[in-house]
Amino acid sequence: MSNLPKVAWIGLGIMGSPMSENLIKAGYDVTGHTLEQDKLDRLTAAGGTAAACVADAVRDADVVITMVPASPQVEAVAYGPDGILANARPGTLLIDMSSITPQTSVDLAKAAREKGIRVLDAPVSGGEAGAVEAVLSIMVGGDRSDFDEAVPLFEALGRTIVLCGPHGAGQTVKAANQLIVAVNIQACAEAVVFLEKSGVDLTAALDVLGGGLAGSTVLARKKGNFLDRDFKPGFRIDLHHKDMGIVTDAARTVGAALPVGAVVAQLVASLRAQGDGGLDHSALLRAVERLSGAQV
Repeated sequence: MSNLPKVAWIGLGIMGSPMSENLIKAGYDVTGHTLEQDKLDRLTAAGGTAAACVADAVRDADVVITMVPASPQVEAVAYGPDGILANARPGTLLIDMSSITPQTSVDLAKAAREKGIRVLDAPVSGGEAGAVEAVLSIMVGGDRSDFDEAVPLFEALGRTIVLCGPHGAGQTVKAANQLIVAVNIQACAEAVVFLEKSGVDLTAALDVLGGGLAGSTVLARKKGNFLDRDFKPGFRIDLHHKDMGIVTDAARTVGAALPVGAVVAQLVASLRAQGDGGLDHSALLRAVERLSGAQV
């Protein structure tokens, strides 16, 4: 029998499935719940246990991890008679790894405290590839003692693990991360269209750009998407649209100006309005191509 804490994992999407599987590989006993049967089948094939509902998943867990799309989904699985707070044991550590508003995290921590449940907000960056390779960056908000307890678990999922401050701080840093990523992808997309229209060998150009100051994790990760026009979702435009809403709202609250971010947020919204919301966020290239007169 393992001495590791028993984990309940809620949400087995593009990120949640490989992350939960990495915990299983690390020796954790993982019981998962999601709405898609094929994702539950994948979990059981990896050595996990499928649960029919949230309550069944969390009832005997030491740690509950949620990885769902947005604040409404976090609230749906956390609250109510069938939710986490009503069914997890006092003393349970709830780690929300979704990307949601900082205020939602603060409110969740407060409600959980009344039930004797501890909370960390721990959103991640690195996309599907980072989840599969267990090299995610994990930005955490909450109490130091709870963070220290969770570090061994985080180490099975990521490489850069940082406590950023109190409840909500992890989500604030994640919002800043999504701002930087979106602006970076937009700049790369504009460069790709400029290079192609100039008749330059695009592969050679991106190789040399990647080796200089213009190089970035975004360019390294998304170069193949740009070259092959492969927009299979690793992180969907729909989700980045949600995240740009989070960062622009949070910035307005604290009085921070985001002039470039506001423009990119509108470009993301425009791409989504044109039916590309289900594509990878590297599909911002399609928006630049349309603006440049290409038939997309």
